Amino acid sequence: MAYSPLILAHLYAAVAAVLIGGLMFVSKKGTLAHRLSGRLWVVLMLLAALISFGIRSKGHFSWIHLLSVVTLAVIGMAVISIYRRNIDAHKRWMTGAYVGLVTAGLFALMPDRRLGYLVWRTFNLI
Repeated sequence: MAYSPLILAHLYAAVAAVLIGGLMFVSKKGTLAHRLSGRLWVVLMLLAALISFGIRSKGHFSWIHLLSVVTLAVIGMAVISIYRRNIDAHKRWMTGAYVGLVTAGLFALMPDRRLGYLVWRTFNLI
């Protein structure tokens, strides 16, 4: 099963965002490392969302592209919140974005999806 460069770029950005986002939750907040990691995470999330618009099933968008639109809006709100120094709103938006990312990843691992099929087949679970 071959994967296009777009799918691979989307996958790499999403997996990196899951890993960096997880580290963000356990790291000290407000530090230079937090701010730099956060900027990297935002870039990865934007890349994953924007690249997804190039991935279509039979030339059409699917319902999952709605998640990309929501991701763009949520990341925008999180960035606006931190620039306005509204830490509580920033935390809520970022937490929601991360939960959405992990949820989308779990859906991608369903056995009937390409990535899920590859993963489950690799471990001889289907």
